[in-house]
Amino acid sequence: MRIGTLKESYVADAALFDSRTQHAWLIIAAALLLLFPFAASDYWLYMACLVAINVASSTGLNILTGYTGLVSLGQAAFMGLGAYTVAILQTRLGTPFLLNLLAGGVVAMLGGIVVGIPSLRVKGLYLAIATIAASFIAHFLFANFQITGGTAGISMPPARLLGMDLDTSFRLYWLIVPVTLLMLLGAANLFRTRIGRAFIAIRDRDISAEVLGIPLLRYKLLSFGLSSFYAGIAGGLWAYFFRVVTPESFPLSMSIFFLAAIIVGGMGSILGGILGAVFMTMVPELLKLIVDLLPGGAALAVFLSPVRLIVFGALIIGFLVFEPLGLAEIWRRVRRFFHLWPFRN
Repeated sequence: MRIGTLKESYVADAALFDSRTQHAWLIIAAALLLLFPFAASDYWLYMACLVAINVASSTGLNILTGYTGLVSLGQAAFMGLGAYTVAILQTRLGTPFLLNLLAGGVVAMLGGIVVGIPSLRVKGLYLAIATIAASFIAHFLFANFQITGGTAGISMPPARLLGMDLDTSFRLYWLIVPVTLLMLLGAANLFRTRIGRAFIAIRDRDISAEVLGIPLLRYKLLSFGLSSFYAGIAGGLWAYFFRVVTPESFPLSMSIFFLAAIIVGGMGSILGGILGAVFMTMVPELLKLIVDLLPGGAALAVFLSPVRLIVFGALIIGFLVFEPLGLAEIWRRVRRFFHLWPFRN
C-alpha cells in the first residue's frame, strides 16, 4: 500500500515496478511485442532479433563495466565461446537448444572468470588491455582447433521446437526476444540484492568496499562470470540466428560496439543498455539508408564499413563530452519535464 510517495513496507519500497503507471506501460509494451511479429516485414523481424541479441550482450557488459566499474573489451570473445559451444553441441550431439544455450553461457562464464583473475591487481586501461589479449587468444583457439572447424567455422542446423524448425526470423523471434526479456528481468533484479549492491560499492570505491567487508576478488570474478554468462547466451542466440560460426564472426570491433552501446545508452542503467544497443544497432542501417539516397550510392557503399567505425568512435566521444550519462539520462529528463510540465514557468 502506498501513501503519497511513501511505502508502508520494505517489500513495497523494493518493488521493481511500483506504480500503476509503470504496470500500464509494461502491459502496453508486452502487447506491442506480441503483436509486432504479425505486423512487421521480414526485414524488421530480422532487425528486431538482432537488436534483442545485442541488448542481451550489452546488458551483460553493463553489469561488468557500468555497475562494477571493470572495463572489458573481450565481450565478443565471450560471445564466441557461447556460439561455438552451441554450434558444437547442436551439430555433434543434437541436444535441445535450451540446454545448448545454457551450456554456452556456462562455458563463457568459466572463460570470463579466468580472464577476470587479473582484475584484483589491475584496473582501467590495464584491465582493458588484458581483456583484449584474451580476445586475441580466443580468436587463435577458434581458428586453429579442429573441433571448432578451423578458419571455415561450423555450419549448424536450425533449432527445433515441438518438431518445428526455427529457421525464419518470425519463428526465431519467439526464441530470442523472450530469452532476452528474461535476462533483462534477471539483471534488473540483481541490483536489488546484496550481490548487486556489492558490485556498485566496488565501482564507487573499491578500497572502501573492501574495508566494509566486501571480498573484492570474489565479487569481481562473480561480475566477470555473470557478464560473460550473458555474453555466452547472446552468442548462442547469435549462432542460432545466423547458423554459421567462424572466427571472424566475433572481431574486436564487436567488443568496441558493445562498449559504445553502454556508453551511449548510459552506464550503470538497465535502460541505458537497452537504449544504447538499439541506437547503435540502428546507426549502420541509417547510414545505409543515407548512402542509398546519395548519388553514386553503390560506389559509396564500399566505404560504409570504415565509416561505421568512425561513427562509433565519434558517438563515444560526443556522449562522453556532452552527455556522459547517455540516452538514459536524456529519457529521464524528458520524463521529468512532462511530469512537471503544467507547472513549469
